Amino acid sequence: MSTFRENQRFPDLIFASLEPWDDIWRRNQFLVATLARRHPAARFLFVNPARDLSNALRRRNLAALKPDPLLTSPPGMRGAPNIFLTRPTKLLPNSLPPARRFNEALLRRHVRKAACALNLQHPLLWLNPHAAVHMVGRMHEAATLYDITDDWTTFTQSPRHTALIRRQDAALCQKADAVIVCSQKLHDLKRPLIAGKVRKQEDASAVGGGLHLIPNGVDADHYAKIGDPSFPPAPAAAHWPKPVFGYTGTIHPDRVDLPLLSHLAATLQKGSLVLVGPNHLPPETLARLAAHKNLFFTGPVPYREIPAYMQAFDVCITPHRMTPFTESLNPIKLWEYLAAGKPIVSTNVAGFRDYPQHVSIASTPEDFTRALSAALAEDPAKPRARRAEARRHSWESRVEQVESVIASVMHARERTAVHAG
Repeated sequence: MSTFRENQRFPDLIFASLEPWDDIWRRNQFLVATLARRHPAARFLFVNPARDLSNALRRRNLAALKPDPLLTSPPGMRGAPNIFLTRPTKLLPNSLPPARRFNEALLRRHVRKAACALNLQHPLLWLNPHAAVHMVGRMHEAATLYDITDDWTTFTQSPRHTALIRRQDAALCQKADAVIVCSQKLHDLKRPLIAGKVRKQEDASAVGGGLHLIPNGVDADHYAKIGDPSFPPAPAAAHWPKPVFGYTGTIHPDRVDLPLLSHLAATLQKGSLVLVGPNHLPPETLARLAAHKNLFFTGPVPYREIPAYMQAFDVCITPHRMTPFTESLNPIKLWEYLAAGKPIVSTNVAGFRDYPQHVSIASTPEDFTRALSAALAEDPAKPRARRAEARRHSWESRVEQVESVIASVMHARERTAVHAG
């Protein structure tokens, strides 16, 4: 049952995403897919990151030069006739401001053309990238939401890029009708920006409260077969010595603690360390890690196949770095691990530390090794408790929170229009 007010029509939506709609499902896809199913009369235009022609030319990637149709359907997804994908084109490098402004204008023109093809009338503009601030007020939108999933100002990058991100993020926090964050750390970071916003409305509630904490969630049913002896593990698992200590998610130097990973691989007397997901480690790092024969990287795995890989895990692990960047996260893998019911061992990072009854927290490499051994002999009643906890954090419940924000924002806009008239 939708929590959206019965006397309000759910708006059409333009959703600008930091990540493409592909087989590796992330927060954006879960939110849009759930909203689209709950509101079949609304249309959802999902804007993929732009196709980078200048980069493709520099790399001589001819396949990337092939133009896309204006509108496509989500790949491998049935029953979503009201979701449409579009991918703009980026012609020039963004390193110089005039080139960036040209690319921005090109993107807006493309998205307006796609919205016109769908006959979207005053859609809600949902922005995930901080760099999309240039779209606000230029898409014939009814209102704007800014959804923040990471503190990109603490990501490894040049100081110049960090400064640009800070300016774009602050501007978007000021311009958006409401700001949504997925973690408590992000909520703490953005609160001063929202509190300092100059509003024409009488109070913050007039625009849906201004700042909203809506964490990630899980489709617990997707993982319900894990632990069932009749559910076969992924074929790749046949090559993994038992016990299997498994990780799911993006493998990036800003996330994964590589010295810890090497320590675990070197000290485990038996078993495998398996990392399932897109691998963004540099070649020299992969070459060093290749010395550990008990360490396996699967590469990207479609969301639909993740349960089969997790079926082979004996323990779910999160060897994340403890940094300001990881502190800003609300890892989807937390909820997915809980839904799988398997033992969980993690470094002392946000999200995982909040559930000590379900997660073993390790502060040192030695603690992590000991926790892995202990996890293999845990209380058999714990999987049931983990699964029960996961069901309290469904994507459905998260979307109900989103709908409440959207309803308040749209109501505030309508009230402002009436007063202005």
